[in-house]
Amino acid sequence: MATIPSLPSRDDVLRMARSTTDITGQLLDTAGNITRIAINTFDPRDGSGQEVLRVLRETTAELAEASASPQAQEAFYRIVDTLTRLGTSGAPLAVHPVSEPAQALLTALGDSLLPVLDAVEPAVEEFATALGDLVEAMSPLLPAAAGLAAGALLALTPLIRSAADVLRDSSPELRRIADALTAALAPLMPLQVALAERAAAAGAGVVRAGLQPLADLTEAAAATTKAARPVLIAGEELLVASLEHLQPVLLAGASRAGRVARAAAVRVQAAVSPVAEPGVVVAVVPG
Repeated sequence: MATIPSLPSRDDVLRMARSTTDITGQLLDTAGNITRIAINTFDPRDGSGQEVLRVLRETTAELAEASASPQAQEAFYRIVDTLTRLGTSGAPLAVHPVSEPAQALLTALGDSLLPVLDAVEPAVEEFATALGDLVEAMSPLLPAAAGLAAGALLALTPLIRSAADVLRDSSPELRRIADALTAALAPLMPLQVALAERAAAAGAGVVRAGLQPLADLTEAAAATTKAARPVLIAGEELLVASLEHLQPVLLAGASRAGRVARAAAVRVQAAVSPVAEPGVVVAVVPG
């Protein structure tokens, strides 16, 4: 089995980040130097700009002469013919009747999702920030988790390879299974479509009939909640106050239970310890 590669430490990550920053700075400096060279080359104040333009004109003329050759014309024709075939093959996909419902679905989804995305954007940002803090806090565990994941993948690789070999060797049986399922399910498809249409019609009727009572119920529940808001707030305050009063009692009980447990442990250890002197009894009185 292949060994699990060691993961980079925090120092290695910081070293790679510094190296990346230095390389980026060098690239920016190089781009600035290239820009200055181009400006100095085409500067009309000295004679180099005219010379560069003359060389460009000669190069353009040579390219035009080369493109007029029969070989270049044949290559251009093949390129245009290939692009034309690609466009002809892909055009039916854009005008196919299936594409119209898909475009309508995408438009409806876009129009419906934009207000939802605008509404949940603050919550998503807050969640992303909290998730980032959680990942940063769990960063010491990430190398171990990555090692476990790599080990699991390495352990599953032989099983997947064996399954692939078995399925490859059993392709005739798989084809027979597929043919049998197709022959068994094909006569049921029209019936399923008819049942689905009836179920959709019945479900639409139920939804239409239930929306009005549901709206009334929701309004009544909202009104009841609004009326009972002071009672709910008072109950929450009473619960919080009770927890605040119980907190010292619970802490004291936990502390006393801990002392009793420690005293019992000391007595048991003194009773079973082979190095204890005879006649010596160790006792701890709980405070």
